[in-house]
Formats: sequence, structure tokens, C-alpha cells
Amino acid sequence: MSAVFAIAPALPLGKSGKFVAGAYLVFVVLILVYVAIMAMRAQRTERELAALQRDVEAARARDAETEREAVRA
Repeated sequence: MSAVFAIAPALPLGKSGKFVAGAYLVFVVLILVYVAIMAMRAQRTERELAALQRDVEAARARDAETEREAVRA
């Protein structure tokens, strides 16, 4: 396989070099946008989980208070 690469001439980029660079730039920008979107979704999910945890703790506290009042009565 290396013999094929040794005899094959290097292809000059010429005018296509700009297009290759542009394609890489677009690819990198798309990756960065994707990562930013995933980070925003992760933050939103963390906020929602924290709110749910607060709600569950509040409900448990209410249930515990209700149970204490039922025991007193």
C-alpha cells in the first residue's frame, strides 16, 4: 500500500484549497453550535431537576407535618 502512495503524485490544491478550508470552517462552526446547544439543554435540565427536588422535599415535609398532626389527634 505504501508503494502506491510513493508513486502517486501529490495533488495540488490550487483553487480548491479555499473550498477545503471553507468546508473545515463550516464543520468546526457546526460542532461549536451543537456543543453550545447541548450545554444550554444540560443547564435547563439541571434547573428543572433542582426545582423538582425542591418540590419533592416540600411535599415530604408537608406529608411529615400532616402525619405528626394525625398522631397528635
